Formats: sequence, structure tokens, C-alpha cells
Amino acid sequence: MLSVEMQGEILDQMITNTGDSLGKTAANAPVLLVFLRHFGCVFCREALSDISKRRKEIESTGTRIVFVHMTDNDIAERYFSRYNLEDAIHISDPDCTFYRAFGLMKGNFNQLFGLHSWIRGFSVMAAGHSAGPQLGDGFQMPGVFVIQKGEIRESFIHNLSSDRPDYEELLKCCVLD
Repeated sequence: MLSVEMQGEILDQMITNTGDSLGKTAANAPVLLVFLRHFGCVFCREALSDISKRRKEIESTGTRIVFVHMTDNDIAERYFSRYNLEDAIHISDPDCTFYRAFGLMKGNFNQLFGLHSWIRGFSVMAAGHSAGPQLGDGFQMPGVFVIQKGEIRESFIHNLSSDRPDYEELLKCCVLD
């Protein structure tokens, strides 16, 4: 995980599709920073759907949602559009540099393909989230961080690829001025 000293430096290196650094974005409002698995993953697609459905509630708290993905921005925007996230703020990280900086590791066999993930995967597919082409590192684990005033206030590090964060619960750590 990032030390407090490194947090500001890394946040300033993370440039969004809008041209702003994440450091600047996080200085002005709380940020829900969502590191996605590859766009072909059913759990990534479920996460996009979950956030799309909860977007209004999340943003009503003054929080900005920022996604980190492993493909180029043009491809990412096509996927965001599928989930009514056309104007999503996002960061391209094909080398997983920022994933590593935030302590997100590669998954092992059980984390990615264990029984629990298979069962949840079938459930997610039955709910309409089909698998697609792997666009990024298929072993990369996801995670979610809440950043306020340039500091990580809360995090959800996936133990299994199939874990499903409670985004609103994560945001309860933020005190709005």
C-alpha cells in the first residue's frame, strides 16, 4: 500500500482522460477510485453495472467516480458507454503501474478460478453479464479506494476476483465540508 508520502506523488502521476491529475481531482472532492479487472471479465462488467445503477447516489454525496483500466481510452469509452457511463472519468494503465502502486497484485489460481468464483461467475452471467475478449492482464486483481483531500481513507482489496464491494459503505468514511 502507498505510504502517505508516496500518495501525493502517485496521484499526481495518474492523468485522467480529461487531462487532470488524480491528485487535483482528489483535492477538490472525495474520489471513489475503482481499479477494474479486464473488460472481458464478467465481474468487471458487473462492477460497471453496479456503479452505473448507484452513480446518482454516489455522486449526490459530492464524490467523483474515477476508473482505472488496462486498455486504451477509446476502447474503454466504448465499454463505459454500454453501461451508461459515457462521461466517466478514467485512467489508462496498460502496464498496471498504478495497480501495483496501490498494492493490487496478480491473482493466484484459487482467487481467479476457484469454486466460489465459478459459482458467482455463473450467477453473474445468468444476470446478463456475458464474458468477452480479454482486454488487459487476466491475472490482475481489482480494488476500490476512497481518496479524500489527497489521502486514502478507505479501501476494498479483492481477495477473490468474484468479490463484490459495497460502494456506499466504503464512502461512509468521508466527511463532507
